[in-house]
Amino acid sequence: MKYDFSLLNKLFFEKKYSKIISFIENNSEDKSSQVLNLLAVSRMLNDKNKDSFLLAIADFKKAYLKEKTSKVALESLNNFLTATVDFYDYIDAKKESLSFQVFFEDAIFLFKEAENYFGYNSDLVSGVIKIYKRLNDIEKVLFYFDKLNNNNDLDITKTCSWLLYNHYIKNWSQKDFYNNSQLLQNKIKNYSEKKLEKINKNYNLKKKIAFLSSDILRRHSITYFLKTVLSNYDKDKFEIYLFLNHSQVFDDDTTQDFKKLVSKYFHIDYLNDIEAINLIRNENIDIMFDLMGLTSSHRTSLFKNRLAPVQITWLGYCNTTGLNEMDYLIADPKLIYPEEEKYYAEKIIYMPNIWSCHSGFSFKPKTYDPPCLKNNFITFGSFNNFAKINKDVVYTWSKVLQNIKGSKLILKSSVRVRTSELKKMFQDFGVLNSVVFLENEASFERHLNLYNEIDIALDTFPYNGVTTSFEALWMGVPVITMSGYNFNSRCGESIIKNTKIDYLIASNKSEYVQKAIYLANNIKELLKIRKKLFNTVLSTPLFDTKSFAKEFEDILLKILKK
Repeated sequence: MKYDFSLLNKLFFEKKYSKIISFIENNSEDKSSQVLNLLAVSRMLNDKNKDSFLLAIADFKKAYLKEKTSKVALESLNNFLTATVDFYDYIDAKKESLSFQVFFEDAIFLFKEAENYFGYNSDLVSGVIKIYKRLNDIEKVLFYFDKLNNNNDLDITKTCSWLLYNHYIKNWSQKDFYNNSQLLQNKIKNYSEKKLEKINKNYNLKKKIAFLSSDILRRHSITYFLKTVLSNYDKDKFEIYLFLNHSQVFDDDTTQDFKKLVSKYFHIDYLNDIEAINLIRNENIDIMFDLMGLTSSHRTSLFKNRLAPVQITWLGYCNTTGLNEMDYLIADPKLIYPEEEKYYAEKIIYMPNIWSCHSGFSFKPKTYDPPCLKNNFITFGSFNNFAKINKDVVYTWSKVLQNIKGSKLILKSSVRVRTSELKKMFQDFGVLNSVVFLENEASFERHLNLYNEIDIALDTFPYNGVTTSFEALWMGVPVITMSGYNFNSRCGESIIKNTKIDYLIASNKSEYVQKAIYLANNIKELLKIRKKLFNTVLSTPLFDTKSFAKEFEDILLKILKK
């Protein structure tokens, strides 16, 4: 029986995917690439489960291999790449164990083969970027992003991702970040003011401060810093609003806790740009904060079209957004130097000590002896996102391990990615047997307790850890970091300088190695630093929430007086 494409298209339009699947599976006629592609798409749309993913991926592959050089084959391969990534993310969300090495190797092999047939194709390149992201191969991610950029195929989302991924390795100067971030100015649409509500520039007697984020969920790292302000602000002077850019069905305990801390909250994820802008403008906000920048499910287009008389970026993205409409960026004197301000689109607000203050945890830290006393070997550790562990970092950490007999390095990422690339790099330096890779802990309490198994924490560079450094210091674990060249790469330096243990800051890779070796070989000095951290860290600006909140309020009032 021949395939009736008019019937199949009608069923597809009516979203009767199960009927399409049944019709094609029960048809004895040879399946063309077009039929296989339709079958696979229908499987994906009908029911997302492990079996449907596996069948769809196999059908997309067959559809490509059947014709290879046709337009349908190209579409099928694009769908194959997307389905492979979606399947990986699905398995991650379900927390199932499944080896994806074969899937990813297959995807890369077919992509490279298709490059010979089709040459440059933006959809194919975008698809393979997603694969390399899951493989944590940052150099390949940037290589293909550069291809998109060179062919003017970076849309807003891809531009933001390209800018973000360039923080993971030191290829760009801050001038480069500034110049490339300016691309967003032309890519983001300006809506007609006729379609938008007017902004009220008559400031309210009680100042309305609003925060926009997609991440007030699941103990996300920004929540610990935002909570410092929301738990300590002067309710006689301010009203606080939250605009939540995640679906309400995903609200959890973290979301509910934050809703109780504010005057009003709104979910805006379902609103288009114009609807969201008008909703926010109608609330007559005095100062609007963007807590995402170019990360997460960002809404840069809202800020480009202005939501309030004053707009500030803070916390989520430690660099310039490139938007002329973003009035201010919050930093501190250790992060951005006066002569560098010209490489940031925003005016810089300098907090006196630290740009963000951690709200701490519900328990007080206990004093623990460093684990080396019972282990008889030194344990280093880093719980930073594995994307931050580049070749320079692996080289530096490997030098440390090579010089400290019997030492171990514990690594755990907050984001699930393949570890094969990382393991290969450590293997090349002959230290893979000294490295322990841990799965992300479902229990936050167990995550924090893992710091008790670490003698010395090692920071990543140029993309420093932030939340992980605050956590380590709270738990009394010293963090060795490296000074950087811009906001993003100086976060570790700012954090450590606020502990007043400047010894932990290295100026280069060689010094970083020397400092780690010295502490590992001088247990008395290590004990001294850990004791000082335990006795003083909670009173430093890192965790002094009341002082930070007051400084924060004072700066906002000064801005409004201008």
